[in-house]
Amino acid sequence: MLGIIALLVTLWTNEGLPLAIVSLLPIILFPAFDILDTKATTANYAHPIIFLFLGGFLIAIAVEKSSLHLWIAHKMLHIFPNSGRGIVLSLIATSGLLSSVLSNTTTTLLLISIALYLSDSPKIKLRFALAIAYGASVGGIMTPIGTPPNLILMGMMQNEGLPAIPFFQWIWMVAPLSLVMFLAVGFILSAGLKGVSIQQVSHIPPLQPQQKKVLWLLLSLIVLLLANAPIPPYWDGLGLSEPGILLTAGLILFMPPFQQLDWMQDKGKIPFQIMFLFGAGFAIAKAFSNTGLTADIATSLTALGAVPLILLLLIIAALVTFTTEITSNTALISIMLPILYAMSQQLHIDPTLTMMVATICASYAFMLPIATPPNAIAMASGVVKIKTMASLGLMFNLIGILLVVSFAMFSWQPVLQH
Repeated sequence: MLGIIALLVTLWTNEGLPLAIVSLLPIILFPAFDILDTKATTANYAHPIIFLFLGGFLIAIAVEKSSLHLWIAHKMLHIFPNSGRGIVLSLIATSGLLSSVLSNTTTTLLLISIALYLSDSPKIKLRFALAIAYGASVGGIMTPIGTPPNLILMGMMQNEGLPAIPFFQWIWMVAPLSLVMFLAVGFILSAGLKGVSIQQVSHIPPLQPQQKKVLWLLLSLIVLLLANAPIPPYWDGLGLSEPGILLTAGLILFMPPFQQLDWMQDKGKIPFQIMFLFGAGFAIAKAFSNTGLTADIATSLTALGAVPLILLLLIIAALVTFTTEITSNTALISIMLPILYAMSQQLHIDPTLTMMVATICASYAFMLPIATPPNAIAMASGVVKIKTMASLGLMFNLIGILLVVSFAMFSWQPVLQH
């Protein structure tokens, strides 16, 4: 299993084979090495989130085809500072705030085509695409509903009879971390962008009929997604499937009265290689669990009882951050949290503290496109190279680990103790 992962990551990062080809190799390699059979492997390439991707990509294609993204970008440039750093920070903040209530996948899909219009320079497009992707990951942790790992933590705490963290207390505890991370990511991504050329806007053209149709669909979609998001204990949400909502919106665009998309014309714009990439990511997560590899890694943490608390938290943060680069954060957290709970009980440490560190770090993986959906969408834009994402992502991984542990020790621990 480790050998196959090393091969896949090497081929992804050095681009030795096309992205889509490497992403389909698990279908051959896992059965060949008796890790998963073909049926169990291929099932991961039809995961619900892949259909969320498909719906989101169809919407993004319609927005671009109707030139609605130009109108939205013009509006943005009238609101935010018209400089490289100003735009990067505004994209990160917008993406992060939306991602705190919507899924980070949905948020990135909605914003990426707008961000890419703002400059003609490939170097600046790369920064803007990463600002959207990283902003979604950074902001997704701000509420308990922002990412699946957060919800798994809340469920784990309830199952074990631990005191619940109220919705607004979670925001009070975690929002400062996101704010500092927003600034760190923003200032690093915008380094060297002083005086760069950003699209100038003298006049915002009026909306055309086709643009109005797509805009109404987009606004209706956002309202529906917000209404569908639960806010415990105040609102349970509508209970609708988010992949179903996105796919429905995408398919409606082929139908009257929209008829914005045409399959024969537009099918080539759908980045199927990214859908294969995420199928590979889900297959790897399944194989991790099936071989017991993740459980073995997590169990090894129980041998760390003699180290100081801050070092223990650093080890947990680093292990989760770098492991989630190559496996599903949801699958990893599902396995890690029970083990961290048992370990904390043995070591007489507050289990909520160790589990919260692991949960937040599971969302702070910035190096590889398979690590998070926003990373994959940034890759799908065509302006981001894996080597660039890996080098910048390593820096942000390390910053994230240090910040999460610092906040855990000096901010969260006193609150949780009370």
